[in-house]
Amino acid sequence: MDAAIEAYIKALSFKQDSLSSFNRKIYTNLLFCLNYHPDLTPGVIYNAYHEFDLRFTAPLKATWKKFENARVPGRRLKVGYVTQAFYNHVCKYFLLPLIEAHDKDQVEVYAYANPPFEDEVTAYYKKQVDHWVPTRDLTDEALAERIRADGIDVLVDVAGHTNGNRLPVFARKPAPVSLHWLEYGYTTGLSAIDYYLTDKPTITDNCAHLFSEKVWCLDGPAYVYRPDTRRAELTPSPFEKTGLITFGSLSRSTRINHRVVRVWATILDAMPNSQLIINSGDFKDPQVQEEMASRFMRYGIDRSRLHIGFSTPSWEVLKHIDISLDCFPHNSGTTLLESLYMGIPFISLADRPSVGRIGASILTAIGHEEWQAYTEDEYAQKAIILAHDLDGLRSLRAGLRQEMEQSLLMNEPAFARSVEKAYRQMWQIYCEGQEE
Repeated sequence: MDAAIEAYIKALSFKQDSLSSFNRKIYTNLLFCLNYHPDLTPGVIYNAYHEFDLRFTAPLKATWKKFENARVPGRRLKVGYVTQAFYNHVCKYFLLPLIEAHDKDQVEVYAYANPPFEDEVTAYYKKQVDHWVPTRDLTDEALAERIRADGIDVLVDVAGHTNGNRLPVFARKPAPVSLHWLEYGYTTGLSAIDYYLTDKPTITDNCAHLFSEKVWCLDGPAYVYRPDTRRAELTPSPFEKTGLITFGSLSRSTRINHRVVRVWATILDAMPNSQLIINSGDFKDPQVQEEMASRFMRYGIDRSRLHIGFSTPSWEVLKHIDISLDCFPHNSGTTLLESLYMGIPFISLADRPSVGRIGASILTAIGHEEWQAYTEDEYAQKAIILAHDLDGLRSLRAGLRQEMEQSLLMNEPAFARSVEKAYRQMWQIYCEGQEE
């Protein structure tokens, strides 16, 4: 990771003032890497985002135009969602239930979509929105003008710095109110975007200086989750069959850093009757598997206790896990929710806002803050204590899904109302002239 960061910084030094798409993509890759770095301070990371803003937003501020949207606080709002994720993408578990549950008397939904391809999920999205606008062939300037022409009141960036994002469109400020939500998990760095939509557990006190946007906390969780139920039948705790406690992670390799390895190795060392599953697409290559295994073996963990590779679907892998282990300082996301839905508790470490507090958000929403740690030692102790409570694991395996279904994490109408309330309040602030 350090080598990649160094290479990106060197590449950017060649044309510091360039607004080219090439330079922007390099910077996006740099910011993405910084989010995962285990040893950098939040302030150092944010400084890179601020530099991104100076390079790529500030030069475009001269193009901002006065809005002609009618400043009527209570009228139906035109809300636009900008993302490439309008296809069979993990975002469907979060974005689709929101769009479906929107009160169409309150919001008129526009999808500004640039999926890499269209599939059955794309077709379903098209039926749920009021307006479908393909954007792949539109330049950033052209898309910004289209959004202005459509009269969008609230424009939502769903992508952040992920692949296929249209952040240069937002840098042109094409709507009176703009915000980031969902996919990226941290600030965009763009001063042109007004709000960062999240929840209270995801942030910390006095963290406003780490966001270019104004942090806006919803009343409940920052998202709603609709699981894929097709293959998700519940199964008994695997320790009943193996006689071992199986810890597991389905996270990408970039999250499993030296801090994570040390803590996970500490847990395994304290639990001789345990094993660890690490499963993701990053571990298809046997050489990569062995490199990861060697990191644990340096702590004295026998290779036979480490099951590293890639199997799919995730539901089948989760059937073999008793306790999931979250990563830090960048927490996992969807895989934590999948674990809960399969009756599997997870231990999480609350780290820097907001990528390091995704686990805290989920655990608060489901009412299991006792699985949340605030130090690495506490993380290990909580995992060990949970692993010794076999009756508790049996009970969770049988009942955690129902807890989840009855929580705000899966209450789609309540979440939609919470988001619409936020949009309305943001719009009212604009109408009152407090935000321009």
